[in-house]
Amino acid sequence: MTNSHSGAKEIPSRVLISKIGLDGHDRGALIVSRYLKDQGYEVVYSGLHKTPADVASIALQEDVQAIGLSILSGSHLPLIKQLKTELENRNINSVIIFVGGTIPKADEAPLRELGVDGIFPTATPLSKIGEWLKDELQKRKSLKN
Repeated sequence: MTNSHSGAKEIPSRVLISKIGLDGHDRGALIVSRYLKDQGYEVVYSGLHKTPADVASIALQEDVQAIGLSILSGSHLPLIKQLKTELENRNINSVIIFVGGTIPKADEAPLRELGVDGIFPTATPLSKIGEWLKDELQKRKSLKN
């Protein structure tokens, strides 16, 4: 990624992709990780069976700008609520959070109330996730400047 105004090389955004909870299916998370890497992001993949505290600790250690969670178990609401508490306990307040997986339409509003910025149900095209993330990161950068 280069900055067209100065020719200076931009530091790639860092994204944490994680499997939170007891769900052991990581194919989607791995596919999203590979896609985002191919788009120029630095991707940290946490692996399976992470707790909300694990995810928050990794996010802090890796200084990520976004956290993408893959949840297929149906436990997204309590897991996201716990994650938000863990992030707040570590003063991580400006990270973008997006969730993919088995997300019923009825749970989208409660997820947004918990602070989820993007929701991508199973079978969402990768390009839609990538475009959304690029736009969100750009919005955050312009707010800082």
